[in-house]
Amino acid sequence: MPNRLAHETSPYLLQHAENPVDWWPWSDEAFEDARRRGVPVLLSVGYSSCHWCHVMAHESFEDKETADYLNAHFVSVKVDREERPDVDAVYMEAVQAATGQGGWPMTVFLTPEAQPFYFGTYFPPRPRPGMPSFRQVLEGVSAAWTDRREEVRDVAGRIVEDLAQRTGIALGSDAPAPPGEEDLHAALMGLTREFDATRGGFGGAPKFPPSMALEFLLRHHARTGSEGALQMVSATCEAMARGGIYDQLGGGFARYSVDAGWTVPHFEKMLYDNALLCRVYAHLWRATGSDLARRVALETADFMVRELRTAQGGFASALDADSDDGTGRHVEGAYYVWTPEGLRETLGEADAEFAAGYFGVTQEGTFEQGASVLQLPDGERPADASRVASVRERLLAARELRARPGRDDKIVAAWNGLAVAALAETGAYFDRPDLVDVATEAAELLMRLHMDQRGRLARTSLDGTAGGHAGVLEDYADVAEGFLALSAVTGDGAWVDFAGLLLDTVLTRFTAEDGTLFDTADDAEALIRRPQDPTDNAAPSGWTAAAGALLSYAAITGSFRHREAAERALAVVRALGSRVPRFIGWGLAVAEARLDGPREVAVVGPGDDPAT
Repeated sequence: MPNRLAHETSPYLLQHAENPVDWWPWSDEAFEDARRRGVPVLLSVGYSSCHWCHVMAHESFEDKETADYLNAHFVSVKVDREERPDVDAVYMEAVQAATGQGGWPMTVFLTPEAQPFYFGTYFPPRPRPGMPSFRQVLEGVSAAWTDRREEVRDVAGRIVEDLAQRTGIALGSDAPAPPGEEDLHAALMGLTREFDATRGGFGGAPKFPPSMALEFLLRHHARTGSEGALQMVSATCEAMARGGIYDQLGGGFARYSVDAGWTVPHFEKMLYDNALLCRVYAHLWRATGSDLARRVALETADFMVRELRTAQGGFASALDADSDDGTGRHVEGAYYVWTPEGLRETLGEADAEFAAGYFGVTQEGTFEQGASVLQLPDGERPADASRVASVRERLLAARELRARPGRDDKIVAAWNGLAVAALAETGAYFDRPDLVDVATEAAELLMRLHMDQRGRLARTSLDGTAGGHAGVLEDYADVAEGFLALSAVTGDGAWVDFAGLLLDTVLTRFTAEDGTLFDTADDAEALIRRPQDPTDNAAPSGWTAAAGALLSYAAITGSFRHREAAERALAVVRALGSRVPRFIGWGLAVAEARLDGPREVAVVGPGDDPAT
């Protein structure tokens, strides 16, 4: 029989509705049940396109013997991290503090008062070197709770106290100020030291698309003319566009590369990555006129519209990494990889040989079992353009016949705001009014379905129904950013008004007296602490995204109140930018915009002729 998750709207939770585990959604009732039964809580956090979440679900949560043990000794709570980023953030901080690492699925054991005391991520069904099995973990936690309950509660209390002491961001001054030119130059030097001059990007493997740092570098170049900043963007964007992280047939970027050379991706595709990168490539084209940047920006925009747009006019959250490989097994990358034999079956001998050389498909392969991820190992080298187009078209048509990866149709307000901004700007730059129309429809959906008359946002919706979870700071900030970008492209001032309503909520509900920002509203559900994090993760932090939207709104309206709030929020960038520039790139980009503008343009002409 389906468990309680059958009544949820999250596609991730619905994936677990048929598990034999007696799952609860995150709720007061779940913790009340744990108190009544006198048992601890297993909190399992993941998301629908997470490969290892699927693996652990299949190995453990679909196993009846494991489920029976869980049901007898725990109250099990399942959370979609994309639906409840506040819950995820609070307990992920505890996991990282205790273990030095994090990831999903996140596995945390709590007291009935929601205090954490034991942590982990993925646990296998059988012991591995250095890693206990999930059943061993369950038995150990249950024994500790039964035999040493007061000791466990004491540990949990100390962990919560430690987390509470972490709350509050030190800005390093009684009168914090936004970054100046010296601060941004120091951040540039920090990025330069971490830049991979051989393969592009920053740091080693795994390598993530550094979209927010690239946006900072583009804006720094625009303000200062720094060729070094522009070179880092150009080299990184070219390397990603040539690599396997970019879908050479259908467009769009995967979540990250498992290697330092962008060759083999983790194949899930996220809306936020593609929205951010679409905008970066469009801005790179604006700076350089690069044909490659233009092509990738448009292909990425078209990917979002073709693959992620929902029937309601918004954008789905993600595509899975896994799909059926044709034998009934769900395999990572099965939809995307090719072998020489597969090319021959699709293209014939002559074109298969050409395609193998062009896309780097070898007998040895670059992925598992001799398969290759398509890439352009020699870059945009001269080739017969019509032949390349024909090969791409036939390979894409053949790929469409494969079992498609699953799609998480959940609409997240923040990520749709990012998509609105990217599609509106890309449509304007490249004379694609269809993209502007799509951006407008998504914005109208957000306004109609996610936003109420008080300027409050719902975090998610599915199939035209808003979810019951309140928006967090990134939702307000990114939706406002999307509305402002759309207004700039269309000239419709109503979008500025809607953005102002959202930003008023940011000022009244999310902003502390010292100008720092919380991730949740002051009237949101109380957790073991109120999350507050200015650093970027996969997308801009709510804090720095809010600073950017506030600054843009002030530039458009002349509001000193909003500009002052943006500058107070940017003080954290001064504190962190020179030390961890890769992780506060959006804040650095906003700080660049503050130094560079706003600029006013006067359009003059004959005043008597109404036709002019």
